[in-house]
Amino acid sequence: MGSKRKVTAEDLYSFRWVSDPAVCPVSRSIAYVCQSVSDDRENYRSHIRLLTIDGAEDRSFTNGGPLAPEGQDTAPAWSPDGNRLAFLRKSDQGRQIWIIPREGGEARQITRLPRGVNSFAWSPDGTHLLFTAKVAADPELDELTPEEENKRWASRVRVVTRSKPKADGAGLWDHRRSHLFVLDLETEQTRQITDGDYDVHEPVWSPDGRQIAFLAKIAKDPSEDIDLQLMNDLFLIDRDGGEPRRLTDTSWAISQASFSPDGKLIAFFGHDRAYEGATQTALYTISAEGGAAACLTEGFDVLLGNAAISDMRSHLRTPPPLFSADGRSIYALVSIAGSVQVCQFPLDGGGKPEALTEGAREVYQFAITKDERYLVIAVTDPLLPGDLYRVDLHTGEEVRLTAANDAFLEQIEWSSPEAFEFKASDGVTVHGWVMRPAGFEAGRRYPAILEIHGGPHAMYSHSFFHEFQLLAAQGYAVLYTNPRGSFGYGQTFVNGCRGDYGGRDYQDLMEAVDYAADHFDFIDKERLGITGGSYGGFMTNWAVGHTDRFRAAVTQRSISNWLSFYGVSDIGYFFTEGEIMGNPWEDTEKLWKHSPLAYVSNIRTPLLILHGEQDLRCPIEQAEQLYMALKRSGKETELVRFPGASHELSRSGNPGLRVERLNRIVEWFERHISKG
Repeated sequence: MGSKRKVTAEDLYSFRWVSDPAVCPVSRSIAYVCQSVSDDRENYRSHIRLLTIDGAEDRSFTNGGPLAPEGQDTAPAWSPDGNRLAFLRKSDQGRQIWIIPREGGEARQITRLPRGVNSFAWSPDGTHLLFTAKVAADPELDELTPEEENKRWASRVRVVTRSKPKADGAGLWDHRRSHLFVLDLETEQTRQITDGDYDVHEPVWSPDGRQIAFLAKIAKDPSEDIDLQLMNDLFLIDRDGGEPRRLTDTSWAISQASFSPDGKLIAFFGHDRAYEGATQTALYTISAEGGAAACLTEGFDVLLGNAAISDMRSHLRTPPPLFSADGRSIYALVSIAGSVQVCQFPLDGGGKPEALTEGAREVYQFAITKDERYLVIAVTDPLLPGDLYRVDLHTGEEVRLTAANDAFLEQIEWSSPEAFEFKASDGVTVHGWVMRPAGFEAGRRYPAILEIHGGPHAMYSHSFFHEFQLLAAQGYAVLYTNPRGSFGYGQTFVNGCRGDYGGRDYQDLMEAVDYAADHFDFIDKERLGITGGSYGGFMTNWAVGHTDRFRAAVTQRSISNWLSFYGVSDIGYFFTEGEIMGNPWEDTEKLWKHSPLAYVSNIRTPLLILHGEQDLRCPIEQAEQLYMALKRSGKETELVRFPGASHELSRSGNPGLRVERLNRIVEWFERHISKG
């Protein structure tokens, strides 16, 4: 232990991120994406690697293309015959589809769309590719280069008519819609097969290659505002185009879909928003001819999908519901009690789902070999940023296949979290973790930092967190927990904070601090700090307005005022109505009651405010209001603005800014919390 060093913020530059395993149907070789920080530390680079199923060989397969060493190759997908690998490569015109032979060699560019490709899929016979790409309502827009288009918008007024004219990470709407295209690989001719004032998402081929299913919000009535419609529908369209056929009745918010092997059924993830954004996603099937959908997870009180959060990745694509080869069951990720596992669900709904993975960890992606002998899983745990494993579905044997960060990890002293549970004051069990500081010595008492996750409908899990490890390296115990509002503990639990922000959720957090201080004798309850981002930032703001128990606080990309959040956030109107259960003109008092800004006169805790200037989810005006109120009240505060940063700063933002953010957090706590 003595020869190992402590974690630094700059260690971010050394991480390798492993994702997107794709198994070759004939060789069982695994193509996957390896991402790292670019040489200039301003961006990321990624390439595709090829791994044998036994883990014996792991080699680079692509190099990022002409933009290397800042190139980005992503989204590997094997052709049905396993002889070719298609992938997306970043270019000056966005991401384009490239194809490389299985034996290697030169990759060939297949598409040349003006603004690139969003996603793609092979046809079942390997002769066509379907993909989605943005199409401008005004064809002249697509004739402009990105630079020319930027100049055009900079010199003209923007007339806004949409209810949702912006999106975090994307900016103001660019007057384009995402539509479906089919590319004939023999003739290299591309045909657009959808058109209209809507966006196409998650397209999938039918097994016979004649039809394509996709998700969209298409108005049934011309007067309908689809931006205000929170449900979507599943559609079918012929490969050659035509009018899309609506299969569902706008009763669900659907996220992903897939066909059964015989093409008769379509499985999808969705929920009915009975609890708004706190509604657990379920698994459904519907006939490809239409009709009533059947829920396969009725009575299974968990979330389908991955609710875990980490500062190691952002918005990775998780697999859709995957049918077994015999069509009798479906594979899917499940989030439960701080872990994420792969489960297999019987199609008849009569049997219990079977967990195919286990342990204190997060399985964030998976793939299955064609013969269903092996499950390939992408895994993280508190001491592992992420690697690929092979699970033998016949014997249960598990083999680690990659070691992306081992040489780097072995140099550093890491802190292993200790899980705990306690009974909240209303009798409900709450789950959490404590990390001991690096260099821990028995008999000493250490300051502690409470970390609060965002969402709020997400969950901390058995995942790797660079920020937590950094704080432990600075001599802090780190406490994190899943209070009311978190996924992973059933529908009642996740709904427990709606309409009550700052109520039961706040009590859970404060009672977690009490429990940890009483049961872990190394925690000094007189030297506490608090931090969190997004909803965690809201709760940090709320906490310091309602208690003086914390010596210092850092609020990140936070909410301070629900009255203004409603109109400035890209999700403000439906999020506020769904979570706080009100709007500014009818429920002014209620929204103000739940706004941390209303309690700014009570704040005596030194508060550091961190916020991205291009955050459209929690816009920076939320930080500015809080900062100005604190300054006007003579309170100790600082506002740190991160240029160009969206809401995803801490997870996928500019690496240099991510390091700056981490160091600012460390410095603030160091300034205000004595180490003793």
